[in-house]
Amino acid sequence: YPSMWAPGNLTSSTELREGCGSVSVAFPITMLITGFVGNALAMLLVSRSYPRRESKRKKSFLLCIGWLALTDLVGQLLTTPVVIVVYLSKQRWEQLDPSGRLCTFFGLTMTVFGLSSLFIASAMAVERALAIRAPHWYASHMKTRATRAVLLGVWLAVLTFALLPVLGVGQYTVQWPGTWCFISTGGGGNGTSSRDNWGNLFFASTFAFLGLAALAITFACNLATIKALVSRCRAKAMASQSSAQWGRITTETAIQLMGIMCVLSVCWSPLLIMMLKMIFNQTSVEHCKSQMEKQKECNFFLIAVRLASLNQILDPWVYLLLRKILLRKFCQV
Repeated sequence: YPSMWAPGNLTSSTELREGCGSVSVAFPITMLITGFVGNALAMLLVSRSYPRRESKRKKSFLLCIGWLALTDLVGQLLTTPVVIVVYLSKQRWEQLDPSGRLCTFFGLTMTVFGLSSLFIASAMAVERALAIRAPHWYASHMKTRATRAVLLGVWLAVLTFALLPVLGVGQYTVQWPGTWCFISTGGGGNGTSSRDNWGNLFFASTFAFLGLAALAITFACNLATIKALVSRCRAKAMASQSSAQWGRITTETAIQLMGIMCVLSVCWSPLLIMMLKMIFNQTSVEHCKSQMEKQKECNFFLIAVRLASLNQILDPWVYLLLRKILLRKFCQV
């Protein structure tokens, strides 16, 4: 990967980190602690609730929640400690990782667990839409085994995609301010061939479009679920006297689904859109070391990545922990 912030540049990576207001070791430490607590609590709740569920729909939901929490937790444990160590060492990444293998592993991990979380959220949205809009088909065709197969398939498919840079398509490079690695969004410098540049652009743009596609699927399915719930609530109100209960259930579910959509859009849209912008402008972190005006854009990119990482912290809360009924049962246990 390109040698960033090497001697002879404007300033050292350590000086740049200390002079940048958006860079602080407190961010990754805080996010690691809060993410670990939330996802571990969600996994504990799922492990206690899952064996007691007889409904296939509820078991599938809990299985998806547990898988998502495990994905977010493992992703944080594999990446955040590295960022903390690199930052506290006050050395350039190249000094700690001269072979570049840690950078490749870090970027691959970011890609795998980032996309996996998005597509697991999409799978959950599809599962909810099928359960509400086609309950008879869902009851006869959707098994817990099928849910496991889909979740495992998501992991394997994303891992296969993330391995493309190892095979020569795309590249994982050190990112601003030199404490982490991710997908290169531009050319790798004068020593990089045109073929490698096109590989970088293809891999980075594919990642961004896959992420946006996952968001679009989640939004479409959640909106379809809300529409079906509202229609069913109106039908129940006309056919029975339990309209108040159905209205409450519909309202709570609609609020939760809209909350999920808001969290996903706020956390992931800035990173994905900014990646496409940097790809279009052929901008990469290489420009941060030589062009001071580009450092502001790189700081925005760092903030966008932190927002995406924040999604790993919020996932267990918006999907499970803030559900009043489950929280009450957890307290009883």
